[in-house]
Amino acid sequence: MKSDFKAKFLQHLVEKKQDKGFTLIELLVVIIIIGILSAIALPSFLNQANKAKESESKQYIGSMNRSQQAYFLEKNTFQTDISLLGLGIKTQTTNYTYQVSNNSASQVANVSYPQNTTTLRAHTGGVSVGSTTGAVGGEATTLAVLCQSQKPQAGNASGVTFAANTGPSCTGTFEDLGK
Repeated sequence: MKSDFKAKFLQHLVEKKQDKGFTLIELLVVIIIIGILSAIALPSFLNQANKAKESESKQYIGSMNRSQQAYFLEKNTFQTDISLLGLGIKTQTTNYTYQVSNNSASQVANVSYPQNTTTLRAHTGGVSVGSTTGAVGGEATTLAVLCQSQKPQAGNASGVTFAANTGPSCTGTFEDLGK
């Protein structure tokens, strides 16, 4: 009896070794799971490239805002020429065109227009002269804002308005990214 049991046990082990591998169903389940995960992750991954391109514009407009504030402190006026701000940035890159608009003695708008208007959003920075509240004599200061269009757009909309003593603010389809 023991030898019969041993023979069946050995035969079972030999048959089990021959069944190595995955079944077709197991492989299909794994492929379906990988497909679902890629369908979820792919749009997020592709959007990262646009976010990187937009960060160039945010950085440039923020730098232009700070440079306009420094220029105003030195010269008591705003600069209309980007090259004279001392930033070393180009007025046109692969993704954006930059310019200064709405320039006056008390305000300036720094604008970026996207080259690809179907995927990239425009950015606008506004700097104006305001006064501090509560200070004796109402000291003059510069106030700044950084605005971003809510969706990709074409055209030359500046996205910033200026109000006396309250500083620039985002308008229309532009959202405030901070000062």
